[in-house]
Amino acid sequence: MIGAIAGDIIGSPYEGRSRNIRTTSFPLFGPSSRFTDDSVLTVAIADALIHRTPFARKLKEYFEYYPHAGYGGAFSKWARRPHAGPYGSWGNGSAMRVSPIGFAFDSIEEVLEVAAESAAVTHDHPEGVKGAQAVAAAIFLARRGSGAGEIRDFIEDAFGYDLSEPLESIRSWYAREFTDISCQGSVPQAIIAFLESRDFEDAIRKAVSIGGDSDTIACMAGGMAQAFYGGVPGDIEDETLARLDERLSMVVLEFQEKYLK
Repeated sequence: MIGAIAGDIIGSPYEGRSRNIRTTSFPLFGPSSRFTDDSVLTVAIADALIHRTPFARKLKEYFEYYPHAGYGGAFSKWARRPHAGPYGSWGNGSAMRVSPIGFAFDSIEEVLEVAAESAAVTHDHPEGVKGAQAVAAAIFLARRGSGAGEIRDFIEDAFGYDLSEPLESIRSWYAREFTDISCQGSVPQAIIAFLESRDFEDAIRKAVSIGGDSDTIACMAGGMAQAFYGGVPGDIEDETLARLDERLSMVVLEFQEKYLK
């Protein structure tokens, strides 16, 4: 899941229309590169898996630890209410945080089931669940050695996403009028960026280059790219861990020790 966190941090300076960048040529890390709610909630899901804790409990716990990480308004309201149930969201928050599940289980059936569970505590809209499942499934298939074509075919068949549009075409129109934070309007684009990549870094650069919700799109692409390319380059991993605090970095390392040995 360090790949997802790296994507979040690298994409963070370019999130939103006023800061979007439409090129793959940009500094990977700079003074404004930081972890956001994408990383915080990814670590929360990992923590829940490690310690077999309910997802909702960990998500609310990490919101309390990091209340200013940039959450959406509906999630913030949910997290502040001890007994709040899901709120029908189709936003990409369910997909941005799901990467640990793609690494932690040994069958596609388990991955799909647990990804749905992790989404539905907040994002119980069918599109919110589907987005989380699609990202987790792509990670699972990638780490199991499936090729890009196999992953594309599975995602299109299982979830109905159209992954045929080239990234260059997407870049020409995507998020020109508004930033789409829906699963259906950002998960396919993240998957395409990953599928067209040459290596981990290229996947992140391609994801950021289309604009829109750049940190989240790069977060999703980064998790898939880590699984597909067998890890994250050492310099990128080091820079990523250096931007996390002790609590977050310790959970990342504990997760890697348990699931990625």
